[in-house]
Amino acid sequence: MPKEIRLPVVATDFESGSIEEWLKGVGDKIEKGESLLEVSTDKAVVEVEAEFSGTLGKILVDAGAADVEVNTPIAVMLLDGEDASALDTWSAAADIATVAASETIAESPAAAPAPDPVAAAAASGRRLYASPIARRIASRTGIDLEAIKGSGPKGRVVLGDVEALAAKQSIDLRRSAAVPPITRSDGGFRVEPAGKVRKIIAERLTEAKRDIPHFYLSVDFRIDRLLDVREQLNELAEPNQKVSVNDFFVRACALAMREVPGVNASWMGDGIGYFDDVNIAIAVASPKGLMTPVLCNADQKNLATVSNEMKDLAERARLGKLKPEEFKGGGFTISNLGMYGIREFSAIINPPQACILAIGAGEQRPIVRDDKIVIGTVASCTLSVDHRAVDGSLGAEFLQAVKKYIERPARLVA
Repeated sequence: MPKEIRLPVVATDFESGSIEEWLKGVGDKIEKGESLLEVSTDKAVVEVEAEFSGTLGKILVDAGAADVEVNTPIAVMLLDGEDASALDTWSAAADIATVAASETIAESPAAAPAPDPVAAAAASGRRLYASPIARRIASRTGIDLEAIKGSGPKGRVVLGDVEALAAKQSIDLRRSAAVPPITRSDGGFRVEPAGKVRKIIAERLTEAKRDIPHFYLSVDFRIDRLLDVREQLNELAEPNQKVSVNDFFVRACALAMREVPGVNASWMGDGIGYFDDVNIAIAVASPKGLMTPVLCNADQKNLATVSNEMKDLAERARLGKLKPEEFKGGGFTISNLGMYGIREFSAIINPPQACILAIGAGEQRPIVRDDKIVIGTVASCTLSVDHRAVDGSLGAEFLQAVKKYIERPARLVA
C-alpha cells in the first residue's frame, strides 16, 4: 500500500514551516536520500530528503503553503510494483481510518478534549504561548490573548487568531498599529507578500534595534600593505582560490577576538555570557533576505582555509542550501558593503551577540605620514556594540587589535 510522507522535524524547536518548492514531481522515481522538497524554517530554507524509495504518487500540500505543522501528511509515495491505481486503495483506507478514529473518540466515555495550553498557562500563571507579532498587535490594540484559543502548534496564538477576534469585535488593526498611510502615485503601486524568512528578519532586526542599547566606534584602517599582500597571493593562486579583502578582515577579527575575548559575549538578562569558541557570522545577501552563516573556530584556521570555507558558505547561503546548524553558535558578526562603494555605515547587532563590525570601501584619501600629506588607501569601519555586555574601552581595545593585524597583514598570512 502507498506510504504517506509527513513533514519531519528539520531543525531544533521546529514546529511548523512553509513549503517553498517541490523538487520532484508526481510520477518521478525517487531513491532514498534524494531531496524531495524545500521547507523554510525561522532562519533558512532546508531540503527534506526521502526516507524511502518509490514513485511520488500524489502531492497533498502544494508549494507556497505556510505554517504546515510537523507530522502533517504532505505527499504519498507509491512503493515498488505499485501504480497510480493504488492511490484509490490508499485514499479509501485513509477515509476509513479517519471515520474509525472519530467514532472511537465520540463513543469512548473516557475520551476528553486535549488540554488548552493557553488556558492552562493563564490559570497557572505560566508563559502564554503566542507568536511575537500576535503579542505586539495584541498589546497595541488591547486584545486579551488569554481569551483566545490558539490555532497554532501546541495551542500557540498566532496572527490569524488575533485577526479573527479583532474582526469579531470590530477592531481596526491597521489604525491601532499606527501604520502611516501610503500615498499611491499615478504610476501604480504594488505590494509583494513577504516570505517567512523576510518576516523573521524584520521581526528580529526591529527587536534588536529597539531593545539593545547600541553605541558605535569608528576607526580608519590603512590597507595599502594588505592590498599588496593580497595581490601577491592571488598571482600564485588558482582562479577559484583567490582571497578577498573580506577574508583578511575575518581572520583579523578572529585573532583579535582571541586577544580581547570580552567582545565574544552575549547579554543574558542577569549576567554576561562568554563564548569559548571564536565563531564568526558573516552577513550574506540572498534573494530571500540577509543570511548570516557562521564560520566556526575561525581563529584556528589559516587565511586560505578561511577563504575557501567562506566561499562555500556564501554560495550556499545565496542558494538557500545552508543547514540549520550552520547558522548557530556565532559570537560576532561581520557585514561588508565595501564592494558596493559604501564608504561607511553602522550595522544593527545580530542577537544574541554583542558586536557587529561594518566594513566600508577601501578608497584613496590624503593622509599625514612623517609630517607630509600623502595618498593612502583607507577603509572606514564601525563597530556596533551592545553596551550591556561590552563597554567603550573594551570595544576600542578590540578595534586596536584588529587594526594591528590589518595594517601588518603578514601576521594574517603566517
